[in-house]
Amino acid sequence: MKIYKILIASIILMVSISAYSFELTSSDIKQGEDLSNIFEFNGFGCNGDNISPMLAWKNIPEGTKYFAITLYDPDAPSGSGWWHWQVINIPKNILYFARGTGNSDQTKIPNGAMQMRNDYGIYGFGGACPPIGDTKHRYQFTVYALPEKLDMAKDSSAALVGFMLNANAIASSTIEALYQRD
Repeated sequence: MKIYKILIASIILMVSISAYSFELTSSDIKQGEDLSNIFEFNGFGCNGDNISPMLAWKNIPEGTKYFAITLYDPDAPSGSGWWHWQVINIPKNILYFARGTGNSDQTKIPNGAMQMRNDYGIYGFGGACPPIGDTKHRYQFTVYALPEKLDMAKDSSAALVGFMLNANAIASSTIEALYQRD
């Protein structure tokens, strides 16, 4: 009986470890550190380069068929945060987005993936743009491992896309960077 308890505990531990090993990395952004101006939006009073950062993910959970990437600012003074970027249905063989992949010209997004409309109203990356004088905002870059393709209309609201990602993800991993305009 004792051996079965040890075996069950080992299986639970392996499942727990594999669920937490999915990892988002970047050479452009770091956990808890400030974003560079190149990742600032160009518009709405901001004058950055509006370039999406390099992102890579590893330790893919079993059952993953697709990925999604989001950038969300929970500190935006909108009452509901601000969705800066959402890319869904990234094929499972894609494990890396080079810097600039999210640009709105759509030429660098992998075949089959879709950039959804962000809260700026564009289909692509929309960089940081907190109000002048606000405290530092948190910018959450998240990759999701998905078991199936998301069947979403291109004009779905960002909130609906966020809901579907959270409802269907096998796992996710986030890097939270900071940004402030003086």
